[in-house]
Amino acid sequence: MACAVGLMVSGTASASCGSVQIAEMNWASAGFMANVDKIILEKGYGCDVSLVPGDTMPTFTSMNEKGEPDVAPEVWTNAFSGPLQIAFDEGRLHSANPNPITGLGEGWWIPPKTAEKHPELKTVLDIIEHPELFPYKEDPSKGAFVTCPAGWGCQLTNANLFRAFDMEAKGWVLVDPGSAAGLDGSMAKAVDSGENWFGYYWSPTAMIGKYDMIKVDFGVEWGGSENWDGCIVKPEQECADPKPSSWTVSEVQTIVTDSFMKQGGAANDYLAARIYPGPVMNGMLVYMQENQADGADAAVEFLMVHEDVWTKWVSADVAAKVKAGL
Repeated sequence: MACAVGLMVSGTASASCGSVQIAEMNWASAGFMANVDKIILEKGYGCDVSLVPGDTMPTFTSMNEKGEPDVAPEVWTNAFSGPLQIAFDEGRLHSANPNPITGLGEGWWIPPKTAEKHPELKTVLDIIEHPELFPYKEDPSKGAFVTCPAGWGCQLTNANLFRAFDMEAKGWVLVDPGSAAGLDGSMAKAVDSGENWFGYYWSPTAMIGKYDMIKVDFGVEWGGSENWDGCIVKPEQECADPKPSSWTVSEVQTIVTDSFMKQGGAANDYLAARIYPGPVMNGMLVYMQENQADGADAAVEFLMVHEDVWTKWVSADVAAKVKAGL
């Protein structure tokens, strides 16, 4: 990397920087973030930014072994926290921002109307005592919990939590939606018709933003690594006795290479300050979905509509340059 961003002087960048390579991950929120970073670093700091296609493990491997790309804006790190920590400890990679989006994570959700109609349903423990409120279409005497499609890692997690909470005995059916479209369709149909819905999803996503879905507190503490990593996330045959647990906290970080951390200067300060409020991020994902907008289009929309958010991440001088460059 040939980045030599000027150090902050009186809150402004005193010099321009060279080339910066940013991973444009292949999901909406990460692609959007990469394009926002590109515009702000180019217009505000004078960087020459290139976006390269990315995905979680290939990008981590390339950054760790080759030192490129320089920046990965949104990396979900739970699945490889061990190797990532080694890379941090040995100084090859750094966390430029340990929490770039607020309110994110996986879990079990209900529509806002369900929460309004049934304020007594404050936790998962409350909900599973009332399967009659979430009738399964094929057998209305049972409650429907909509899980992940077969083949997704979260299918195992949900199935084991279903067993841990003894939901079958309490009158529930674990419903496989068949596909990502089926999962979305299940939620959309229920919410649009004013029906109750209970199932798995994650944020930030357009679906959570569009329907203002509410993530339900499990009502129990996280069950610990031995229970979660050693049982809950594994196939049923490897998890004989799952214990009740809340969903593990999702770790999402902005990762940079050592060369960028050492030479990045003001760009590092920007990345460290760059935190998207969850509702704003979900709103941008709704915008992308409804307008068939890509990350570049959404980045411009965000910078124009949400000045109150992003101008807090940079100096007034940088903000003025970005605005002028739009």
